[in-house]
Amino acid sequence: MSESRQSDPNASLIARVWRSVFRGPILPESDRDRKWIVFNTLLLHARPIRVPASTIRYTHTFGLGGMSLLLVLLLMGSGALLMLAYEPSSQGAHDSLASLERDVLFGRLVRSVHYWSANLVVFALCLHVLRVLLTGAFRGPRQFNWIVGLSLLACVLLSNFTGYLLPWDQDSYWAVTIVTGMVEYVPLVGGWLQRVIRSGAEIGTSTILTFYALHTTFVPGALIALMALHFWRVRKAGGVVRPDVPGAGRPETVLFLPNLLIREVAVALTLIACVLALAMVFPAALGEAANPGMSPNPAKAPWYFMGFQELLLHFDPVFAVLVIPVVVAAGLLSLPYLRCEAAREGNWFLSDTGRRTTGVAALLGLVATPAWIVIDEFLIDPAASLPGIPPVLSYGALPFAILLGVVVGFFVFVKRRYGAGDSESIQAVFILLGTVFSILTLIGVWFRGKGMALKWPWNL
Repeated sequence: MSESRQSDPNASLIARVWRSVFRGPILPESDRDRKWIVFNTLLLHARPIRVPASTIRYTHTFGLGGMSLLLVLLLMGSGALLMLAYEPSSQGAHDSLASLERDVLFGRLVRSVHYWSANLVVFALCLHVLRVLLTGAFRGPRQFNWIVGLSLLACVLLSNFTGYLLPWDQDSYWAVTIVTGMVEYVPLVGGWLQRVIRSGAEIGTSTILTFYALHTTFVPGALIALMALHFWRVRKAGGVVRPDVPGAGRPETVLFLPNLLIREVAVALTLIACVLALAMVFPAALGEAANPGMSPNPAKAPWYFMGFQELLLHFDPVFAVLVIPVVVAAGLLSLPYLRCEAAREGNWFLSDTGRRTTGVAALLGLVATPAWIVIDEFLIDPAASLPGIPPVLSYGALPFAILLGVVVGFFVFVKRRYGAGDSESIQAVFILLGTVFSILTLIGVWFRGKGMALKWPWNL
């Protein structure tokens, strides 16, 4: 055992690092062999000793995956503290949080850290997915990990949604009422799904208990399992995708410690400082206790579901809450398995052509989406223009067919106008759809006033 350890270059490297950091031998002589095996195994499997130099630049990944992990850990830590004071019932939920903020030292800070971590992790994960898309990092051998990443995003959204109701104030109660009301539009099983989600016909103590169990037990468990699988698959694929440089040969590598570790620690400390600053300057609000008999005007869904609420104003509900989301989700899930020509994975936007087509897609979404909303709001009335036609056709099938035609036409346009390949064209299409949904979300949050009428933000 001793001879094999001395001849192991990894063991020698770890020994030098350990001595330089802790100013002493690795382990006592007595049980060195047994403990060395444990230490060596944990360290080597947590991180590789050497990493490609091209992957540690901050602009390569912007640290979005690590930031998402840190925000989830902040959520779990602050959530565990909140559980000590929270009472999951319609009678005690609001009062328990009010008492936490009023009577417990740093109680309001802990709740605000939880609030900001929950919101920021959605941003971080969405940007992480966008980074993977724009660098082509979802292709082989990382296809399945793309599915795991989308599942993680879904779990985070479910965690946020189940936690949104728990303060039991007016905003949270009516936001969850709106979102669960959308489910009713699903054909055939909508009413049954709504009762299952609400744990009854109305939102009450049973709903809180169901959401509380999901939020504190089942969703965190799924997150931990999926994160472990995700990181293992990243390691199995050889780390994050590397920039493709033709003829570059074997990539240059550097030691994980200190080259990458110092960068990760710096990003983590900066993120924690930002979360604490936001929590102190903009603490989480706690409104009046929920009143099922008094709906606020306007009553809005949580911001991460506002895009769907905005779609309800322009499409038939079946298309807004079922057809369009299912089509987009199916496209995202099938993305790694579409047959495309070889692309330069690891490079932002894949190529110069991809950079141009992505810019065109984003610009089209930024201009066309507000224009479409204004035209639909003030100039076109499908019910009056197409009398006698069922709303599912005039408000649903017809505008959906137009939208689908625009997407297909844009795909053909970028291929012919810019000579883009399939990978670059598909990338541009998803950037267009992402821009459209982002604008719908911003308009729903900032430009909808009483009765969901369009207003300037300063007039809300």
